[in-house]
Formats: sequence, C-alpha cells, structure tokens
Amino acid sequence: MQYMTLGRSGLRVSRACLGTMNFGTDPRAPAPEPEARRIVEAFLDAGHNLVDTADTYRGGTSEEVVGRAIAHRRPEVVLATKAAVPQGPGPNDRGLSRAHLTRALEASLRRLGTDYIDLYQCHVPDAETPIEETMATLDTFVRSGKVLYLGCSNFSAANIVESQWAASRQAGTPFVSLQANYSLIARAIEPEIMPTCRHLGLGVLAYSPLGGGLLAGRYRRGAPPQEGSRLAEWSAMPGPAAKAYVDGLLSPHHFDVADAVAAAAASLETTPANVALGWLGSRPDVTSVVLGPRSVEQLTANLAGLTYELPPPVLARLDEASRSTVGSPVTGRH
Repeated sequence: MQYMTLGRSGLRVSRACLGTMNFGTDPRAPAPEPEARRIVEAFLDAGHNLVDTADTYRGGTSEEVVGRAIAHRRPEVVLATKAAVPQGPGPNDRGLSRAHLTRALEASLRRLGTDYIDLYQCHVPDAETPIEETMATLDTFVRSGKVLYLGCSNFSAANIVESQWAASRQAGTPFVSLQANYSLIARAIEPEIMPTCRHLGLGVLAYSPLGGGLLAGRYRRGAPPQEGSRLAEWSAMPGPAAKAYVDGLLSPHHFDVADAVAAAAASLETTPANVALGWLGSRPDVTSVVLGPRSVEQLTANLAGLTYELPPPVLARLDEASRSTVGSPVTGRH
C-alpha cells in the first residue's frame, strides 16, 4: 500500500480516498446504509485510510452512515468532512463565519459519533466573511483537539494565498490540503492552483475523477442522462443551476475527450474508467483521488484503475486531447 504525506504535514493518507456523497439513509441514496458499510469495510480491508464526507451530503445522513460504519475501526481512519454549504434558512446557517463553523463542527461531530475529525475542510469560499475570522476560528478547533488538520475545497489560488497568509499573521494553523475537481475534462487547476498548492504546502485531493461518469462511458452524445444516474438526478433538481451544470458537463468538447479515452481503452483492451483513473494516478501533484462508489464491485474496479499504468504514448495523446480543459495562466497581460 502506498501512502502519501498530505501537504506540508506529517499526516499519511492513502492514494485512494473514499468519497461518500452516495451514502445515506433516504430511499433515493445510491448507496444505502447496508451497502455503504460493505464499501467502507472493503476499502479499509484493502489498506486505504482516507474517508471523506460533508455535512451537506444527503442532508447530513452521509455523516451518520459513515460514523456508524467506521466506529469499530476509528483509529485506522483519517476522517475528513466539510462545512460552509447552507444547513438551514437562517442568515448564519451557512458560510465560514465563526458563528456558523462553530455550530457546524459540533453538528458534524454529533452525526459522526466521534470526538475529533482528522481533516476539517472549508467546502467553498465565503466572500462575505473576513478570512482572518475563518482561519482564527479553525485554529481554535485545532487547539481544542476537536480537529487535527485543516483543508479547503473549491478554493481559487487567490483564496489559498489569502488563507495561508492569514494563518501565518495570526500564528495559527494553515491548510494542508485542497480538494478540487480534477480529471481529463477538468484540468483548470493546473496553471495557477496546483503551483500555488505546491508552493504553500497543500496536498491535492482530486474529486470527480471520472467526470461525473462521462469518462467511464456512462453517457451518450446528444442523449439525456440515463434514468437513475447522478446526472439524471441533478437534471431533475429545481432551479437553473443544476441543469446548467449538467449541460456544461455534457458539452461537445467534453465528449471529444471521452471519445479519446474510449479509443485509448479499446487499444489497450481495458475499460475507459481504467484509462481515466490511470491518467489521474500518474499525475505527480495529486496526493489522493476521491472515489465515489455505489457498490463494492465499483469500488474494487476503481481501486484497480488507479494503479493502471498507461504507456507514455497514450498519456501524451490523452494530454493533447484534453488540452482545451486546461485553460491559460493569469499573466497580467492582455
């Protein structure tokens, strides 16, 4: 088993991270509790240790399921959760303020059935709260022993720099990780965010490695998402944001990348998922890859894909095919 140091810390985490967005107790949860428990057991039995959830997943029931599943093996687990997303209708039921984070941490500890969280992450940035307030609050969590390490998710390079500077100015606890969307159809973090993480000591946890299933061949060009799929569920959500996300994900140039992945898989006589995960597993700046399985079988297949070694010519072709998803670095010049 290969373990990686998480950013500029002494915490060792597995190359695979178990994402638990699919876990829940509601009837529509893709991985209901009995299957979720089997997935957790299989993941830990294989020697992996990083388990990630969030207070917003499945209305908080993901944390409840995770807490019960790991209770008898808690010392083996690097437990990560997140806060910031709205938890109620009130003005202080969201964001990264001291008021919200303090309540959110206590609620997560209660749902998880634990007295500490290994990695507590800011789920999204909060432009309305001074970053000094956020970092000072998070530092008190670490000093209390309720949190061991701090991380962020979906932060820009500027967000990361401001956060680390604020922690340094206050002699507080800095972030050691960034959780970011990263795959062959989402390489926007490469020009600015990855170098910032490297310079300021953050490990990268890559989520959505299969592009919501697109890179695994689960969707077809010009066809609506298949019933029962994650994208079908998001398409049915009220409001325009979810539909816009799905439309953006299923864009023509993303399908072009998926076609290149499928062609590579055919030439190597393997699956598109193995190709997409193998490419991500080869990226030197990625500390751990967040997998979101719905079943033990899917977990086993994805774990194998992470160790799949792609020949250099195939890696080069995939890099070129996905070049349009990288973006350009900010230079300050027009």
